[in-house]
Amino acid sequence: MPKTVKGSPSVSAGYAANMRGVAAVDRALSIAIALEAAKEPLTLSQLSAATGLYKSAVLRLMVSLERCGLAARRNDQSYVLGALAFRFGKAYESVSHLEETLLPLMHELVAQGMESPSFHVLQDQDTRLCLLRIDSNHSTLDRVRAGDVLPLKKGAAGKVLRWRQPSSPVDDPRSLVETSFGERDASCAAVACPVYGPGGDLLGALSLSGPLERFTAASVRKMSSALLKACEDATRMFGGTWPAAVDRPALRRRVG
Repeated sequence: MPKTVKGSPSVSAGYAANMRGVAAVDRALSIAIALEAAKEPLTLSQLSAATGLYKSAVLRLMVSLERCGLAARRNDQSYVLGALAFRFGKAYESVSHLEETLLPLMHELVAQGMESPSFHVLQDQDTRLCLLRIDSNHSTLDRVRAGDVLPLKKGAAGKVLRWRQPSSPVDDPRSLVETSFGERDASCAAVACPVYGPGGDLLGALSLSGPLERFTAASVRKMSSALLKACEDATRMFGGTWPAAVDRPALRRRVG
């Protein structure tokens, strides 16, 4: 019989070992992530400090990253992301269709006088990534930009992303709305709602955020209603199923 991992009797030891990944790939990707996070050229010493790798290891891995075009070395011997990073971004959009689907809905929310809309996706167990952002027409704004990495455990969008569950019927669609008041930034607030794709997968969280003083009870209700409609439309455009409210009388008839 195959060995199993302690505490996980259904997972074999071999499978668990495979799921640990490849250390060399992890190290190479840590370099690419460091280059992206810096948003400026980095020297070999700076990359070593940012990744915790020896300079000799960074140099060896850079050969592979340069060869595939994910990194490039400049004449001053500093390093930047290569053209493959741009190709990855274009390929991601061509497959996900996020911009063409969500941006019109986000512009419509702004036209309705809502706060600034942003779309966030899960990055890892601790962070979320803002992929899209449009500023509202208000004179004062919160500071969120596309490309920002934000904490998963703070903010309305983070609350939605922590669900990590497929769509399912709900008693009240308003239960899909999450709010935050001064959690990530003491002067800002937000409302957020999920966007689903095929198979009920949670694609991300669409949020409306801005200065805390504008998030009155009345404005939150108004924003929540508009946001729910936008997320329902987005879910259907992505081929997902919106979690419609449960029909309790009909459910009782089926059970009885």
